[in-house]
Amino acid sequence: MNGKRDKILAILLLLMCSALSQARIKLVALPERAATVIRLDNPMATLIEEERVLTLQKGLNKVDFSWKGVSIDSDSIRLRPLDHPGKVTLLSVSYPPGEAALVWDISSDSDYAETVRISYLLSNIDRLITYKAIADKAETYVDLKSFLVLRNFSGEDFDRARVLLDYGEAFEQGIDHEETKRMLFLKADKVPITKVWTFDAARLPWDPEPLENRNVGIPVSYRIVNETASGLGEFALWGGKARLFQDDGHDSTIFLGEDVTALVPVGAKTELYIGDSRDIVVTQRKMTDTQINIRRNNKNKIILYDTDEVITAKIENFKDSPAILTMIQHIPGQWDMEKCNMKYKKKDANTLEFEIELPARMEKGPAVKELKMHYNRRNVRP
Repeated sequence: MNGKRDKILAILLLLMCSALSQARIKLVALPERAATVIRLDNPMATLIEEERVLTLQKGLNKVDFSWKGVSIDSDSIRLRPLDHPGKVTLLSVSYPPGEAALVWDISSDSDYAETVRISYLLSNIDRLITYKAIADKAETYVDLKSFLVLRNFSGEDFDRARVLLDYGEAFEQGIDHEETKRMLFLKADKVPITKVWTFDAARLPWDPEPLENRNVGIPVSYRIVNETASGLGEFALWGGKARLFQDDGHDSTIFLGEDVTALVPVGAKTELYIGDSRDIVVTQRKMTDTQINIRRNNKNKIILYDTDEVITAKIENFKDSPAILTMIQHIPGQWDMEKCNMKYKKKDANTLEFEIELPARMEKGPAVKELKMHYNRRNVRP
């Protein structure tokens, strides 16, 4: 009787050991992570890399990975052995039907406590980039700081994690589910700035004379170039909200405004809006608009023509200091420039950008420059 009972107990013990060896290792209940990296290189997705220690036996091991309450892209889950990459081999992956789980078949040539790196794309971790820039009183440079605002709504707690963007300093931070953290990750002192005024002929009135207030406000920005000469230029700067301040000369700052910058590649520039100025006045007029090369149909109706057009823009600087005006002009359709008295860059097929340096005002009145464009537009339809 006792022998029979001993046999039953031995069988039960064997089954229990077998069950333990086949037990699931759940993502939400794994042993403590040895290391975790939250990678934010891609603004559209968050890559999690974590290291775990798996107890492997010689032969075939089935490691079941399941997750609950978190949104993981199952196709993105990867496993890589670190300690014995030539002796521990991932053979296959299977996905149990109707479950948020997968099973790895891992072959091991011996018994190992194997460190593996598991990576996957995790949803609902949001990040925002914000900037704070303080200009000196003379508006020649800014002290620039960039912050990462990390918001975790993934359902997963990260007690310790190394947070990485594609630039800036990496930092160790823990962040729990439903927690938000703000972290400084980039600091650049005395970044040179250029103060620029921008007149866009498609947005601002051409002739301020008929207006009740003759001085039309022209947008003013700080221009920052992402280059090594500025103390930047090592990597692209992510887009985000920027708040701008200025030293008032009395150990305090004044708030200038805020703007949103797009991604700034290396070597590119960004312009941060700080307000409008009425110290520069632009008066623009179309002096000539004549139809030429007229084409008619059999009924003598005009079906196509070219135009001969002349535009002038008088620019007055009432400031006591020099200024730079960026003037943007638009010529629709096909066109040929006949004559222009200032250099320009073509931003696209229909947009011209002029960079006009204006001297300071004189004793007798404002400093004045005049832009004159003479061009033909081709194949205009009535």
